[in-house]
Amino acid sequence: MRIKYNAPTILTLTFSSVLVLMLSSTLLPSLTESWFMVPGKGGFAFSRIQNWVTLVSHVIGHANWTHLIANFSLILLIGPILEERYGSLALLEMIFITALVTGVLNVFLFSTSLLGASGVAFMMILLASFTNFKKGEIPLTFILIMVLYLGRELFNSLTENTISEFAHIIGGLCGSIFGFFRTPQTPS
Repeated sequence: MRIKYNAPTILTLTFSSVLVLMLSSTLLPSLTESWFMVPGKGGFAFSRIQNWVTLVSHVIGHANWTHLIANFSLILLIGPILEERYGSLALLEMIFITALVTGVLNVFLFSTSLLGASGVAFMMILLASFTNFKKGEIPLTFILIMVLYLGRELFNSLTENTISEFAHIIGGLCGSIFGFFRTPQTPS
C-alpha cells in the first residue's frame, strides 16, 4: 500500500492554505494580510502589485484554524470527486475564476476585506449537484441545494457577523454556471 497524491489541484490548494496559516501564525504575522486578503472598497490600491495578487490568492488565506478546517472539510470531501470528473486543470480554472470574481466584486462593492476558500467550497457544492445533468434538464438536486445553501446564506446575510455570505453566494452562482456550461471529461 502506498499513499497517492490523488487530487493534485485540491491537495495543493489545501497544503498551500495550511502552510500560509502556519507561517502567518508563527514566523510572518503580516503574511495573510499582505498577500492573502483582498482589501475592500477604498483599500484597494491599483498601483500595488500585492493588491492585484490578492484578487485570486485570498482563497489561500484564512483567519484561523477553525476557518480553514470549516472550508477544507467540504473542499476535501467534494473536490477530489469534481477533479476526477472535470480534470485537474479545468477544476483549477474554475477555482481561479471563482476567486477572481469574488475578489473583484468585493473590491467594488464592500468596504470589508475578504479571505478564505468558502466561495470555492460553495462553488463545489453547487457544481457537485450537477453529477447527472443532461441537456434540457435541470437536476432536482441542484434546485434543492440552491434553495438550502443559498437560501441560508441570504438569510444569514441579514445578521451581523464576520462571514462573507456574499462570497458564498457568488461562489454558488459560479458553480451553477460551471455546472450548466462545463462538460465533464470523458472517463478513461
